[in-house]
Amino acid sequence: MGFKTITLKLPTNFTDEQLQRKIAKELRIKDFSFQIENKSLDARKKSNIFWLVKVAVNSPEIKEGKSPVSEILEIPLKKRKEQIVVVGSGPAGFFCALILQKAGFKVTLIERGSEVEKRGKSITTFERTEIFDAQNNYSFGEGGAGTFSDGKLTSRSKRISKEKHFILLNYVKAGAPEEIIYMAHPHVGTDNLRKIVRNLRIEFEKIGGKILFETMLEDIVIRNSKITEAITSKGNLPSDALFIAPGHSAYETYKMLIRRGIPFRTKNFAIGSRMEHRQEIINQAQWGHKKLPGVKAAEYRLTSPADGKHQVFSFCMCPGGIVVPAAAYANTNIVNGMSFYKRGGNFANAACVAGIHPDELARKTVSPLEALENLQNLEELFFKFSNGYKAPACSISDFLKQKSKINNLESSYPLGLKPAPLWELLPNPIVKSMQIGLSDFIRKMRGFETGNLIGFESKTSSPIQVIREKNGLVENFDNLYMIGEGSGYAGGIISSAADGIRSAMSFAGIEKPFANKIFRK
Repeated sequence: MGFKTITLKLPTNFTDEQLQRKIAKELRIKDFSFQIENKSLDARKKSNIFWLVKVAVNSPEIKEGKSPVSEILEIPLKKRKEQIVVVGSGPAGFFCALILQKAGFKVTLIERGSEVEKRGKSITTFERTEIFDAQNNYSFGEGGAGTFSDGKLTSRSKRISKEKHFILLNYVKAGAPEEIIYMAHPHVGTDNLRKIVRNLRIEFEKIGGKILFETMLEDIVIRNSKITEAITSKGNLPSDALFIAPGHSAYETYKMLIRRGIPFRTKNFAIGSRMEHRQEIINQAQWGHKKLPGVKAAEYRLTSPADGKHQVFSFCMCPGGIVVPAAAYANTNIVNGMSFYKRGGNFANAACVAGIHPDELARKTVSPLEALENLQNLEELFFKFSNGYKAPACSISDFLKQKSKINNLESSYPLGLKPAPLWELLPNPIVKSMQIGLSDFIRKMRGFETGNLIGFESKTSSPIQVIREKNGLVENFDNLYMIGEGSGYAGGIISSAADGIRSAMSFAGIEKPFANKIFRK
């Protein structure tokens, strides 16, 4: 039995039969099995768009080559007595808890929000009535903020390949389509993610893990640089180690930890607005066609150096998606994006944000606590302008001209838009940088000027970062870990989950400690 890897060019709407015939013709064989290793769209020439498909082929007709052995993340099971508390059921918290439970620890995972079924109902009610649920919303509840997103499963880091493979395999077992294993830009959509997090929860409980929903971390007990108890809204939990994965929106948790002496520092972050276009405009710009058989919807990733100080970039692009009211707290107004697996909506959206440091935003040196408060003040400013959860919005052209026009803006946003001079609501350095960046985007993509800017986008990253040791421990603590997006060292589903996995493995002594490098989507 021989083995060979080949890369093929195939039509965008190719079938399995066409792929098999192509393999047979390319290698001149009849008896074979194959597995897709990578699939990516080549749209560099709009007149000739095709899939590049890398396949691994096994056949008795191939004389040489052996199938490579994949590196698998192995979790040895041992009898352990330690009681572990993990806070937050997003990707970082959940996969951290899963690894620790598989390693033999007694793990309790607590989540401030409800299970995903109840959370979904609360979000639906909010979008119909504007009755906000502080416990269950787009930020809080089972699965974290990523549950109600596009479900992108990409990461630019090559250092987490084993962890990524482990995450994807668990997603497939929990109901994700198998294509996420090989797609160059895999995604599962919010509809699949809701099923996946539920099934992962059931599997975690089957192996002995305990999950407490509607349980808020309120305080911690520290003795001799160790956490001894997690104080929750439903009682105290003894803890031999505490892993906190709060996400980027848990301001109360951040503030409590700062009061308790957990070391944080300010860092660069990014804010701005959501851009929204008709999906067919993006399709036309990227493909030269309004539709492309076999491809869901066109994507984009845009960057601009802007003024040289505040880079402007698109973030979390949601093809065929929806702009959603992502407020984590009452009386704040922010937006985010999500899409379903089929990406079949009429609109495309993405964040348009500029990087800035909290000190520059405040025009003075600020503490981590002040950085959080300043960001929350901006979120409240947008709420006050709208007097509710309608999203302040304007056209891209009006934003560039700084000139208001009363017009009916089309949008997927469920609670409606309120015409707004976003150039007056957003901080001045952000406005100036976004104007340069948007002008660059317009030059790069035909029709981009037809889009709108919606609301305040503040959740691309956190303005603060915990100070960690190389083994993932919080500095000056013996058993406290802070992981995922809320730590300031990860961003996105895969990198956050990988951060949780690595911290768990480090604690369990399964692998060497990992470097403190920021992982990005």
